[in-house]
Amino acid sequence: MSDQSKPLLKPKKATTLDETIESCIGEFGWAQFLQSILISLSWVFDAQQTFISIFTDMPAVSEWSLIGASSILTGLPASSFFIGCLIGGFLLSTLADTKLGRKNMLVLSCFIMSIAGAITSISTNIWMYSFLRFLTGFGRATIGTCALVLSTELVGNQWRGQVGIIGFVCFTIGFLSLPLIAFVNRDYSWRVLYLWTCIPTILYSILVHFFVRESPRWLYVRGNKEEFVLTLKSITTRSSLTLSFFGSFIDFEDQEHNNSESTINLYSAIKMLVEKNWAFKRLISVMLIGFGVGLVYYGMPLGVGNLPFNLYLSVTLNALSELPASMVTFFLIGKLTRKKSLLGFAILSGICSIGCAIVKDNSLKELQMGFELVSFFSACTSFNVLLIYTVELFPTCVRNSAVSMVRQSLVLGGAFSPILVAFGRKNRWFSYGVFGMSIGICGLFVLCLPETKGRTLNDTMDEEEYKERVFVC
Repeated sequence: MSDQSKPLLKPKKATTLDETIESCIGEFGWAQFLQSILISLSWVFDAQQTFISIFTDMPAVSEWSLIGASSILTGLPASSFFIGCLIGGFLLSTLADTKLGRKNMLVLSCFIMSIAGAITSISTNIWMYSFLRFLTGFGRATIGTCALVLSTELVGNQWRGQVGIIGFVCFTIGFLSLPLIAFVNRDYSWRVLYLWTCIPTILYSILVHFFVRESPRWLYVRGNKEEFVLTLKSITTRSSLTLSFFGSFIDFEDQEHNNSESTINLYSAIKMLVEKNWAFKRLISVMLIGFGVGLVYYGMPLGVGNLPFNLYLSVTLNALSELPASMVTFFLIGKLTRKKSLLGFAILSGICSIGCAIVKDNSLKELQMGFELVSFFSACTSFNVLLIYTVELFPTCVRNSAVSMVRQSLVLGGAFSPILVAFGRKNRWFSYGVFGMSIGICGLFVLCLPETKGRTLNDTMDEEEYKERVFVC
């Protein structure tokens, strides 16, 4: 027994939190897998509320006799949703890094989104409808961020990228479910769609509250050592480990953590990102990339009604194109360099989007749809790689806030896209042309970022800053 304990205690001072968690949880097991699946299911409901406006907004506008209204008014509900996402992201994102944690923030976000969405079904005019879409977006803002960060922080480095992709696949499933639900309920009011998508989300929020574990990284950084140990014990594949064994690991760099990130207050995560030059440079770069990607990612599905194709078929094809994007990322994320892959997919998406603006002849509608699908597929892949890249670029103490800021930049692009789509009904250069040029130009900012492929995650700003200096040298 004593012979076995010596090598276990030896790396106590030399190891990092990332390596310690890797040692404690062992191989990727069923507990981690089930946790990842349950957390990632939130992306299904996220996708449904993000794209539900494709099927509901025009019937709602028609019901209130606003078909001939201005493009700004008809695009108001969709833009209100994305504006709500922006404001919600800024106001709620740091709560996951500070007061509430990843799990509680996920539960709260899903609950707000589902309740607001359910109430949307009783809207009586465009203004009430738009306001409730704003509230839905406000609640939805941090779902994807919390789900991605929480699921990836519950597993070891080897499976981090693949676990992150589970969420993207679930988002695709949610997107795919919309045309099916809409088609089945095509003879009923648009209001039924909101009930079909929101009631299950309420039930899901309850499940997450009782069965999902908090991120052990967040628990440790916040000083909650007891729950940190219990969480590791609940997800480990090392059945012989005991509480005392874990205790021999968790005191490493204890004083350093207690003196720094464990004392983070509300919104101080954003302050830390802005004060450090290397962090601010990274944040601005990934946010600019996110804006360009968001324009195409959210704009393409909203604009399929402008193409000479059946709406249900077009939306289904767009949703299906997310699957190969997720699969490409899932199987190749361990091999792809973040910078080259992100830049390549962004430029490809831009070229194909501009192709949609150039090819206007309806006799070439298959070519138009081909350009649209390739552009959307490339934007989806860029979206996936960008989020995983962002997780790797920032330490635990500010990771959720950084990922949330990137998602807000994606959503900011989405907020502009409904208006551009409305203008694009008369001239596609105002939609597809702008989409293509934006994602191509914004994608170039990836050249300002360091490569993170194969790197372990850091937990404090000091650790990341040291690695940044080594990288520069």
